[in-house]
Amino acid sequence: MILVTGGTGLIGSHLLYHLVNRGGRVRATYRSEESLQKVAKVFGFYTKESTSLMDQIEWHKADITDVANLESAFFDVEQVYHCAALISFDPKDYQRLEKINVGGTANVVNLCLKYGIKKLCHVSSIAAIGPSPKGQMTTEENEWNEVVASVYGLAKYDSELEVWRGSQEGLSVVIVNPGVVIGPGFWRSGSGTFFTYVAKEKKYLLPGGTGFVTVNDVVNAMVGLMSSSIQSERYILVSENWTYATFFERIATNFGVAPPNKLLTKRLLEVFWRLDWFRSTFMGKRRKLSKNMARSLQHQETYSNEKLVKALDFSFEDMNAAIARCCIIYNESRRG
Repeated sequence: MILVTGGTGLIGSHLLYHLVNRGGRVRATYRSEESLQKVAKVFGFYTKESTSLMDQIEWHKADITDVANLESAFFDVEQVYHCAALISFDPKDYQRLEKINVGGTANVVNLCLKYGIKKLCHVSSIAAIGPSPKGQMTTEENEWNEVVASVYGLAKYDSELEVWRGSQEGLSVVIVNPGVVIGPGFWRSGSGTFFTYVAKEKKYLLPGGTGFVTVNDVVNAMVGLMSSSIQSERYILVSENWTYATFFERIATNFGVAPPNKLLTKRLLEVFWRLDWFRSTFMGKRRKLSKNMARSLQHQETYSNEKLVKALDFSFEDMNAAIARCCIIYNESRRG
């Protein structure tokens, strides 16, 4: 039996399709009936038999912060893919991030140890990788620097510490650190918001850039690592190091719209994060742009995938083709 926590998110839902389609016994955690509908929609991108495949999954309603409810999901399980997490860059959410991402991961690790789980794959993020000196590629060995990290990055780094603690106590683990994950199905969160933004022909363009990877590459890397003898290692999952200008242009081309072209300069970003802080502090609005986020957006970060490629002889899929497919599915979902 394979357990997937956070089976209703972007990575979790695509991972579930892959696992079930291979014919394995799979159990997955979820938090609401509504979220199961999103999984069914993702399955529908791959096959017309989405309902029958969904029925093959043993669904377990649970919150990773609730040990008593979560524990029964670990019965008769050999492998665990830990995908459940809160994604937020709002400093006001720091305590929630710590409770869910760090405390929840600690619960998963403890239950893996208690029930003798053979192997755990933990989904982290490039946000938990330390920055590189200017002009150098970012690798898994970069020194961590919490001063420049986002609150999300801080929580993800701390959650990795829980996984390493489990490793020290005898649990076989691997950690993956995906870049911006590109895949269909979640247009109001994560990378999906970029597609929605460009489709609406918004004008402002982010400076800098980061690492991008398709959801299929993330899934294939995770399954490959779990099927291998590799343990106690972490891997950056990045296919392309693009500027946001390049990324937005590729999306716009597939939508047949004009790409954003008004660059958010350093000065504008500094103004905007201060205005965002004011709105949050005095008007109770959610933060959209923190100080650290604004400053990180000003730079092009480049990430090395060499470690993964060597470990698994891994080949990444074509990012342009993946973006084109996302745009087709996005248009179909809007018409539907």
